[in-house]
Amino acid sequence: MTDPKTIADRYLAAWNEPDDHARRQQLGRDWSPEARYADPLMAGTGPDGIATMIEAARSQFPGHGFTLAGDPDGHGAFVRFSWTLAPQGGAPVGGGTDIVRLDDQGRIAEVIGFLDGAPGHA
Repeated sequence: MTDPKTIADRYLAAWNEPDDHARRQQLGRDWSPEARYADPLMAGTGPDGIATMIEAARSQFPGHGFTLAGDPDGHGAFVRFSWTLAPQGGAPVGGGTDIVRLDDQGRIAEVIGFLDGAPGHA
């Protein structure tokens, strides 16, 4: 898994996966065991910690989904992409840009997330 579009799509699929068991399986496959995630609102470590964090975020936005915004790009072990969060069929309620660092096996090792346009995060 090294193509920036594939990485972004699989990353967002984990956030959009409604089934906790399926999400944990996906994270176990696509993320390194020591993976770390941090954005201005939350953080998680390891696939289990990140799965728990995603579940908490999903519970705050029931019926919402993440969509890729624009084209992902990559440089070496890094991938950058933007996303939006919106209710099904509705206008976006948020968005962000995430920077992903891959490990030597092409799995996600670290994510640093930025909230685009949020108050205090212009």
